[in-house]
Amino acid sequence: MEERLTIGVGGGGEETQNFLERLILRYLGNPILESLEDASPLSLSSPLIAFTSDSFTVKPLFFKGGDIGKLSVIGTLNDLTVMGAKPLYLSLSLVIEEGFLRKDLERILKSIKETSEANKVLIVTGDTKVIPKGAVDGLIVNTSGIGEILYQGLSAKNLRPGDVLILSGPVGDHGVCILAEREGFNFEVALESDCACLFPLLSPLFEAQVEIHAMRDPTRGGLAGVLHEWAKASKVEILVYEEKIPVRPQVRAFCEILGFEPYHLPSEGRVIIALPEKESGKALEILRSHPLGEQAEIIGEVLSCSTKPRVFLQSSLGTRRFMELSNGEFLPRIC
Repeated sequence: MEERLTIGVGGGGEETQNFLERLILRYLGNPILESLEDASPLSLSSPLIAFTSDSFTVKPLFFKGGDIGKLSVIGTLNDLTVMGAKPLYLSLSLVIEEGFLRKDLERILKSIKETSEANKVLIVTGDTKVIPKGAVDGLIVNTSGIGEILYQGLSAKNLRPGDVLILSGPVGDHGVCILAEREGFNFEVALESDCACLFPLLSPLFEAQVEIHAMRDPTRGGLAGVLHEWAKASKVEILVYEEKIPVRPQVRAFCEILGFEPYHLPSEGRVIIALPEKESGKALEILRSHPLGEQAEIIGEVLSCSTKPRVFLQSSLGTRRFMELSNGEFLPRIC
Protein backbone atom coordinates (compact mmCIF):
# COMPACT_ATOMS: atom_id res chain seq x y z
CA MET A 1 0.00 0.00 0.00
CA GLU A 2 1.11 3.56 -0.67
CA GLU A 3 2.35 5.41 2.39
CA ARG A 4 0.01 8.08 3.72
CA LEU A 5 0.57 10.84 6.26
CA THR A 6 -0.91 10.39 9.72
CA ILE A 7 -2.07 12.77 12.44
CA GLY A 8 1.10 11.97 14.37
CA VAL A 9 3.20 13.91 11.87
CA GLY A 10 1.88 17.13 13.37
CA GLY A 11 2.07 16.02 16.98
CA GLY A 12 5.55 17.30 17.83
CA GLY A 13 7.00 13.89 18.70
CA GLU A 14 9.11 11.29 16.95
CA GLU A 15 6.94 11.25 13.81
CA THR A 16 7.31 15.02 13.53
CA GLN A 17 11.09 14.83 13.81
CA ASN A 18 11.25 12.10 11.18
CA PHE A 19 8.99 14.12 8.89
CA LEU A 20 11.16 17.22 9.22
CA GLU A 21 14.42 15.39 8.65
CA ARG A 22 13.33 12.97 5.92
CA LEU A 23 11.04 15.24 3.93
CA ILE A 24 11.20 18.96 4.72
CA LEU A 25 14.95 19.31 5.23
CA ARG A 26 15.69 16.74 2.53
CA TYR A 27 14.09 18.99 -0.08
CA LEU A 28 14.21 22.47 1.42
CA GLY A 29 17.17 22.39 3.78
CA ASN A 30 19.55 25.35 4.00
CA PRO A 31 21.70 26.69 6.87
CA ILE A 32 18.93 28.98 8.13
CA LEU A 33 16.08 26.47 8.01
CA GLU A 34 18.18 23.59 9.35
CA SER A 35 18.61 25.34 12.70
CA LEU A 36 14.88 24.61 13.33
CA GLU A 37 14.52 27.61 15.62
CA ASP A 38 11.14 29.15 16.46
CA ALA A 39 12.14 32.20 14.42
CA SER A 40 14.90 32.80 11.90
CA PRO A 41 17.34 35.75 12.08
CA LEU A 42 17.68 37.28 8.62
CA SER A 43 20.20 39.61 7.03
CA LEU A 44 18.69 42.54 5.11
CA SER A 45 20.90 45.14 3.46
CA SER A 46 18.06 47.56 2.74
CA PRO A 47 16.13 49.53 5.38
CA LEU A 48 13.03 49.33 3.16
CA ILE A 49 11.43 45.94 2.63
CA ALA A 50 8.19 44.51 1.29
CA PHE A 51 6.31 41.77 3.15
CA THR A 52 3.42 39.68 1.87
CA SER A 53 1.46 36.58 2.81
CA ASP A 54 -0.89 34.32 0.86
CA SER A 55 -2.62 30.94 1.05
CA PHE A 56 -3.02 28.61 -1.90
CA THR A 57 -5.71 26.04 -2.60
CA VAL A 58 -6.06 24.61 -6.08
CA LYS A 59 -7.77 21.58 -7.57
CA PRO A 60 -6.24 19.59 -9.16
CA LEU A 61 -3.01 19.87 -7.18
CA PHE A 62 -1.01 19.03 -10.33
CA PHE A 63 -1.76 20.68 -13.65
CA LYS A 64 -0.16 21.50 -16.98
CA GLY A 65 2.65 23.93 -16.35
CA GLY A 66 2.81 23.53 -12.58
CA ASP A 67 1.38 22.35 -9.29
CA ILE A 68 0.36 23.82 -5.94
CA GLY A 69 4.00 23.93 -4.84
CA LYS A 70 5.23 25.96 -7.78
CA LEU A 71 2.11 28.13 -7.63
CA SER A 72 2.63 29.00 -3.94
CA VAL A 73 6.21 30.14 -4.51
CA ILE A 74 5.53 32.03 -7.75
CA GLY A 75 2.42 33.73 -6.37
CA THR A 76 4.35 35.12 -3.41
CA LEU A 77 7.36 36.17 -5.47
CA ASN A 78 5.10 38.04 -7.86
CA ASP A 79 3.30 39.87 -5.06
CA LEU A 80 6.67 41.17 -3.90
CA THR A 81 7.87 42.01 -7.41
CA VAL A 82 4.89 44.17 -8.36
CA MET A 83 5.65 46.31 -5.31
CA GLY A 84 9.11 46.96 -6.74
CA ALA A 85 10.89 44.43 -4.53
CA LYS A 86 13.53 41.77 -5.15
CA PRO A 87 12.32 38.57 -3.41
CA LEU A 88 14.76 37.19 -0.82
CA TYR A 89 13.09 34.99 1.79
CA LEU A 90 9.97 32.83 2.06
CA SER A 91 8.11 31.04 4.81
CA LEU A 92 6.22 27.83 4.04
CA SER A 93 3.37 26.37 6.08
CA LEU A 94 1.43 23.23 5.15
CA VAL A 95 -2.06 22.23 6.28
CA ILE A 96 -2.38 18.59 5.25
CA GLU A 97 -5.37 16.27 5.33
CA GLU A 98 -4.79 13.01 7.20
CA GLY A 99 -4.15 10.24 4.69
CA PHE A 100 -2.49 12.48 2.11
CA LEU A 101 -0.13 10.44 -0.06
CA ARG A 102 3.52 10.83 0.90
CA LYS A 103 4.61 10.52 -2.74
CA ASP A 104 2.39 13.46 -3.70
CA LEU A 105 3.83 15.60 -0.91
CA GLU A 106 7.35 14.69 -1.99
CA ARG A 107 6.52 15.71 -5.54
CA ILE A 108 5.19 19.07 -4.28
CA LEU A 109 8.22 19.68 -2.05
CA LYS A 110 10.53 18.90 -4.96
CA SER A 111 8.65 21.47 -7.06
CA ILE A 112 8.96 24.06 -4.29
CA LYS A 113 12.69 23.38 -4.06
CA GLU A 114 13.23 23.72 -7.81
CA THR A 115 11.15 26.89 -8.08
CA SER A 116 12.75 28.64 -5.11
CA GLU A 117 16.27 27.71 -6.22
CA ALA A 118 15.61 28.87 -9.78
CA ASN A 119 14.54 32.25 -8.43
CA LYS A 120 17.31 32.52 -5.82
CA VAL A 121 15.11 32.74 -2.73
CA LEU A 122 15.50 30.87 0.55
CA ILE A 123 12.74 29.18 2.53
CA VAL A 124 13.75 30.09 6.07
CA THR A 125 10.85 29.09 8.33
CA GLY A 126 7.55 27.26 8.28
CA ASP A 127 5.09 24.95 9.99
CA THR A 128 3.17 21.74 9.30
CA LYS A 129 -0.26 20.72 10.56
CA VAL A 130 -1.98 17.41 9.77
CA ILE A 131 -5.69 17.58 10.50
CA PRO A 132 -8.41 14.90 10.56
CA LYS A 133 -9.63 13.43 7.29
CA GLY A 134 -12.41 15.51 5.75
CA ALA A 135 -11.46 18.73 7.57
CA VAL A 136 -9.58 19.99 4.50
CA ASP A 137 -9.52 18.83 0.90
CA GLY A 138 -6.02 17.45 0.51
CA LEU A 139 -3.60 20.31 1.08
CA ILE A 140 -3.46 24.05 1.72
CA VAL A 141 -0.15 25.90 1.41
CA ASN A 142 0.55 29.22 3.10
CA THR A 143 3.58 31.28 2.15
CA SER A 144 4.92 34.63 3.29
CA GLY A 145 7.66 36.56 1.56
CA ILE A 146 10.18 39.29 2.29
CA GLY A 147 11.87 41.33 -0.40
CA GLU A 148 14.21 44.29 -0.71
CA ILE A 149 12.47 47.25 -2.36
CA LEU A 150 14.42 48.38 -5.42
CA TYR A 151 11.78 50.72 -6.87
CA GLN A 152 9.83 52.87 -4.45
CA GLY A 153 6.43 54.54 -4.64
CA LEU A 154 4.28 52.01 -6.50
CA SER A 155 0.65 52.13 -5.39
CA ALA A 156 -2.88 51.52 -6.59
CA LYS A 157 -3.55 55.14 -5.56
CA ASN A 158 -1.08 56.59 -8.06
CA LEU A 159 -2.99 56.43 -11.38
CA ARG A 160 -3.26 59.80 -13.11
CA PRO A 161 -5.21 61.06 -16.13
CA GLY A 162 -3.09 60.46 -19.23
CA ASP A 163 -1.49 57.27 -17.91
CA VAL A 164 -1.54 54.27 -20.22
CA LEU A 165 -1.99 50.63 -19.22
CA ILE A 166 0.39 47.95 -20.47
CA LEU A 167 -0.43 44.26 -20.19
CA SER A 168 2.60 41.96 -20.42
CA GLY A 169 0.93 39.06 -22.25
CA PRO A 170 -2.17 36.93 -22.86
CA VAL A 171 -4.65 36.66 -20.00
CA GLY A 172 -6.62 33.71 -18.70
CA ASP A 173 -4.19 30.86 -19.41
CA HIS A 174 -4.06 29.69 -15.80
CA GLY A 175 -7.80 29.86 -15.26
CA VAL A 176 -8.67 27.90 -18.39
CA CYS A 177 -5.94 25.31 -17.78
CA ILE A 178 -7.15 24.57 -14.25
CA LEU A 179 -10.83 24.59 -15.12
CA ALA A 180 -10.41 22.27 -18.11
CA GLU A 181 -8.42 19.73 -16.11
CA ARG A 182 -10.62 19.88 -13.01
CA GLU A 183 -13.94 19.54 -14.75
CA GLY A 184 -12.73 16.79 -17.08
CA PHE A 185 -13.86 18.36 -20.33
CA ASN A 186 -13.74 15.75 -23.07
CA PHE A 187 -11.97 18.03 -25.52
CA GLU A 188 -8.28 18.80 -25.47
CA VAL A 189 -7.16 22.28 -24.50
CA ALA A 190 -3.59 22.68 -25.76
CA LEU A 191 -2.68 25.13 -23.03
CA GLU A 192 -0.49 25.37 -19.94
CA SER A 193 -0.74 27.58 -16.89
CA ASP A 194 1.22 30.82 -17.33
CA CYS A 195 2.67 30.37 -13.81
CA ALA A 196 6.02 32.23 -13.89
CA CYS A 197 8.07 34.63 -11.78
CA LEU A 198 7.78 38.25 -12.92
CA PHE A 199 11.02 39.55 -11.37
CA PRO A 200 13.26 38.75 -14.38
CA LEU A 201 10.75 40.55 -16.63
CA LEU A 202 10.32 43.64 -14.47
CA SER A 203 13.76 44.20 -12.91
CA PRO A 204 15.09 45.79 -16.15
CA LEU A 205 12.30 48.39 -15.85
CA PHE A 206 13.49 49.17 -12.31
CA GLU A 207 17.12 49.39 -13.43
CA ALA A 208 16.22 51.69 -16.33
CA GLN A 209 14.29 53.95 -13.92
CA VAL A 210 11.20 53.91 -16.11
CA GLU A 211 8.56 56.02 -14.38
CA ILE A 212 5.89 53.58 -13.16
CA HIS A 213 2.85 54.48 -11.10
CA ALA A 214 1.37 51.05 -10.32
CA MET A 215 1.82 47.36 -11.10
CA ARG A 216 -0.29 44.32 -10.27
CA ASP A 217 -0.47 40.67 -11.29
CA PRO A 218 -4.06 39.80 -12.31
CA THR A 219 -4.74 36.66 -10.26
CA ARG A 220 -8.12 36.16 -8.58
CA GLY A 221 -10.65 38.46 -10.21
CA GLY A 222 -8.49 38.67 -13.31
CA LEU A 223 -7.71 41.86 -15.21
CA ALA A 224 -11.14 43.31 -14.42
CA GLY A 225 -10.56 42.91 -10.69
CA VAL A 226 -7.27 44.82 -10.81
CA LEU A 227 -8.64 47.67 -12.89
CA HIS A 228 -11.67 48.16 -10.66
CA GLU A 229 -9.43 48.23 -7.57
CA TRP A 230 -7.19 50.80 -9.24
CA ALA A 231 -10.08 52.98 -10.38
CA LYS A 232 -11.52 53.02 -6.87
CA ALA A 233 -8.18 53.61 -5.12
CA SER A 234 -7.11 56.42 -7.49
CA LYS A 235 -10.62 57.85 -8.00
CA VAL A 236 -10.34 57.76 -11.79
CA GLU A 237 -12.15 56.48 -14.86
CA ILE A 238 -10.32 53.87 -16.94
CA LEU A 239 -10.87 52.98 -20.58
CA VAL A 240 -9.82 49.56 -21.91
CA TYR A 241 -9.59 48.72 -25.62
CA GLU A 242 -11.17 45.27 -25.85
CA GLU A 243 -9.46 44.28 -29.10
CA LYS A 244 -6.04 45.12 -27.63
CA ILE A 245 -6.28 42.66 -24.72
CA PRO A 246 -3.99 39.74 -25.63
CA VAL A 247 -5.93 36.46 -25.46
CA ARG A 248 -4.82 33.11 -26.85
CA PRO A 249 -7.20 31.51 -29.39
CA GLN A 250 -7.67 28.47 -27.11
CA VAL A 251 -8.70 30.71 -24.20
CA ARG A 252 -11.04 32.79 -26.36
CA ALA A 253 -12.72 29.65 -27.75
CA PHE A 254 -13.07 28.17 -24.27
CA CYS A 255 -14.65 31.37 -22.97
CA GLU A 256 -17.08 31.56 -25.88
CA ILE A 257 -18.23 27.99 -25.27
CA LEU A 258 -18.81 28.50 -21.54
CA GLY A 259 -19.87 32.14 -21.54
CA PHE A 260 -16.85 33.53 -19.66
CA GLU A 261 -14.94 36.74 -20.31
CA PRO A 262 -11.15 36.35 -20.62
CA TYR A 263 -10.57 39.43 -18.47
CA HIS A 264 -12.29 37.72 -15.51
CA LEU A 265 -9.96 34.72 -15.56
CA PRO A 266 -6.84 34.56 -13.37
CA SER A 267 -3.30 34.61 -14.68
CA GLU A 268 -0.20 33.66 -12.69
CA GLY A 269 2.57 35.08 -14.86
CA ARG A 270 1.22 38.36 -16.22
CA VAL A 271 1.44 41.96 -15.03
CA ILE A 272 -0.58 45.10 -15.71
CA ILE A 273 1.39 48.36 -15.50
CA ALA A 274 0.17 51.95 -15.24
CA LEU A 275 2.66 54.59 -16.36
CA PRO A 276 2.84 57.93 -18.17
CA GLU A 277 2.28 57.75 -21.93
CA LYS A 278 5.73 59.26 -22.56
CA GLU A 279 7.34 56.25 -20.88
CA SER A 280 5.33 53.62 -22.76
CA GLY A 281 7.68 53.21 -25.73
CA LYS A 282 10.70 52.55 -23.54
CA ALA A 283 8.72 50.21 -21.30
CA LEU A 284 7.37 48.17 -24.23
CA GLU A 285 10.84 47.84 -25.74
CA ILE A 286 12.20 46.45 -22.45
CA LEU A 287 9.25 44.13 -21.84
CA ARG A 288 9.19 42.71 -25.37
CA SER A 289 12.89 41.83 -25.14
CA HIS A 290 12.01 39.15 -22.52
CA PRO A 291 10.15 35.91 -23.38
CA LEU A 292 7.43 36.67 -20.80
CA GLY A 293 6.74 40.06 -22.37
CA GLU A 294 6.95 39.35 -26.09
CA GLN A 295 3.22 40.03 -26.52
CA ALA A 296 3.06 43.10 -24.27
CA GLU A 297 0.48 45.64 -25.44
CA ILE A 298 -0.97 48.99 -24.46
CA ILE A 299 -4.55 48.01 -23.62
CA GLY A 300 -6.02 51.19 -22.20
CA GLU A 301 -5.69 54.58 -20.59
CA VAL A 302 -6.70 56.58 -17.56
CA LEU A 303 -9.32 59.11 -18.65
CA SER A 304 -10.00 61.49 -15.81
CA CYS A 305 -10.46 61.87 -12.08
CA SER A 306 -13.96 61.03 -10.95
CA THR A 307 -16.08 60.86 -7.82
CA LYS A 308 -17.67 57.79 -9.45
CA PRO A 309 -14.70 55.60 -10.44
CA ARG A 310 -15.55 53.33 -13.37
CA VAL A 311 -13.93 51.05 -15.91
CA PHE A 312 -15.15 51.18 -19.51
CA LEU A 313 -14.59 48.63 -22.24
CA GLN A 314 -14.42 49.94 -25.81
CA SER A 315 -15.23 47.57 -28.66
CA SER A 316 -13.57 47.51 -32.08
CA LEU A 317 -16.59 49.51 -33.35
CA GLY A 318 -15.95 52.30 -30.86
CA THR A 319 -18.94 51.55 -28.61
CA ARG A 320 -18.39 51.59 -24.88
CA ARG A 321 -19.87 49.58 -22.03
CA PHE A 322 -18.96 49.00 -18.40
CA MET A 323 -16.36 46.34 -17.73
CA GLU A 324 -18.20 44.31 -15.12
CA LEU A 325 -16.61 42.54 -12.18
CA SER A 326 -17.15 38.80 -11.93
CA ASN A 327 -20.06 37.87 -9.66
CA GLY A 328 -19.54 35.28 -6.95
CA GLU A 329 -16.95 32.50 -6.84
CA PHE A 330 -17.53 31.08 -10.30
CA LEU A 331 -14.01 29.60 -10.43
CA PRO A 332 -13.39 28.05 -6.98
CA ARG A 333 -9.98 26.62 -6.03
CA ILE A 334 -8.02 28.25 -8.82
CA CYS A 335 -5.13 29.74 -6.82
